[in-house]
Amino acid sequence: MGDLLGRPTEETIVPPRYRYEEIADDLQKRIEAGEFPPGARLPSRRELTAHYEVTAPVIDRAMQILRVKGITETLAGVGVYVRDASEGS
Repeated sequence: MGDLLGRPTEETIVPPRYRYEEIADDLQKRIEAGEFPPGARLPSRRELTAHYEVTAPVIDRAMQILRVKGITETLAGVGVYVRDASEGS
């Protein structure tokens, strides 16, 4: 809804989402859908930057979100892996 002139009001304004949040959400949905099952290695940073057409820091931030949520774990120099949901955080 908006005001009488159709302009957005505070209640109708949706805050912008950062690209890294969108990427983290997309990857989480793909993980939940089984595209990347527990124990699977996610695509490399290079592959993800090419796929999402963003810079490496954007992918790093998305990976950080997934790690903080306990969805993935990073093995230095090896890659990012999907955690088993039954393992907990």
